[in-house]
Amino acid sequence: MAGAYAMRDELASSHSALATRLQTTSEQLHHASSVSSPSNSATHTPEYRHRLAREYTNLLAEARSLPGFEDFLQPKKADALIQAARNGPIAVINCHEEHCDALLVLPGQASVTHLALTSFTEKKARHARSEIEALLKHKKLRERGVKIKGEVSKPDPDVGPVLADLWNDVVKPVLECLGYLNNDPAKDLPHITWCPTGAMTFLPLHAAGDYTQTRSRVFDYVISSYTPTLTALLASTPTQLNRAPRVLAIGQPSTPGCLPLPGVVKELEGIKAPTAAAALDAMEKCDWVHMACHAHQNVADPTKSGFFLHGGTLDLATITQRSFRNKGLAFLSACQTATGDEKLPDEAIHLASGMLMAGYSSVIGTMWSVVDEDAPFVADMVYEQLMKDGKIGNGEAGRAIHEAVGGLREKVGEKEYARWVPYIHIGS
Repeated sequence: MAGAYAMRDELASSHSALATRLQTTSEQLHHASSVSSPSNSATHTPEYRHRLAREYTNLLAEARSLPGFEDFLQPKKADALIQAARNGPIAVINCHEEHCDALLVLPGQASVTHLALTSFTEKKARHARSEIEALLKHKKLRERGVKIKGEVSKPDPDVGPVLADLWNDVVKPVLECLGYLNNDPAKDLPHITWCPTGAMTFLPLHAAGDYTQTRSRVFDYVISSYTPTLTALLASTPTQLNRAPRVLAIGQPSTPGCLPLPGVVKELEGIKAPTAAAALDAMEKCDWVHMACHAHQNVADPTKSGFFLHGGTLDLATITQRSFRNKGLAFLSACQTATGDEKLPDEAIHLASGMLMAGYSSVIGTMWSVVDEDAPFVADMVYEQLMKDGKIGNGEAGRAIHEAVGGLREKVGEKEYARWVPYIHIGS
């Protein structure tokens, strides 16, 4: 999808009328197919949808007849997808009823390595997800904010066995195949990008480990990032940082209908960047964006997922209508930014990957809502590290969140999984 936006921008710059017709027809087709459209509407009939589909197909054919646009909106070929592994290996994890497989895309190699993960199954993946959901509900971490105390404390559900299964059955075999299990944790760690699919998409591969043993944690051996697709990595471009990169910080300490976020004030103090009422316009002018606010996911239409602001919701559909090509970091310190929906574990479209596809090369998000006091701690460490690196797009953001989460883990305790596990990096 990220590559698709780039291709549309190129078409718009040289053939604006055709690009506009394509965009309009695409939006009409999407609206006509939406579950939210009234069934008795004249624009919701099968005949109308078929007519739009034919029109869209004809417009695509017209675009592909133009010089330089022969592959317009076509799927990438295998030899092109392999180029996505420029910052380190990519592990595509696929899950089936009987077994699991890893497809390893390695830098500089023209072929893909297949690794059978016979000890892990779709049933195990769904069990792991349900155990994590139980922990989050117990901790009341489906939403970031101040919680009302008073309930009798109960022991936390133990997700240690889940993380151990992920380590022994999935992550450890992958690292062993790559020759990473002899890495010295005191030295620079290699970078790996996980591309989980299906029932694997919500599972925290970056936190896999047997926490009853030494040297049995994924972060002892590698720095982990995620990507929703290989194409998303191809579209991102590494960038040098300006001496003072323009950072848009959007914070909502208090949003009507949502829990208060007192940590937001402290979180944004360390960034020293202005906020803006016209968030979308400001995003176009800035290199990075830091969102410290409530967010939500729309299951029926993921493009309507977005960030709650006082003036309404800034959703993905609106964001992706703008051109954010060659942007840097989007730091989404909001609730529900990278979770997908608990009833749709194979849904790869969520706010964090949506920002990646909109044109940000690097996105930091959370798999579930974070403890409010932890957000400023993590943000401070991330930005301090990125300022030292002086660039972004070659794994620097992944390294920064790796270091920040390590600091948080040391502060709160390794077994406080619900607090440090949610922070992840997506993209380059």
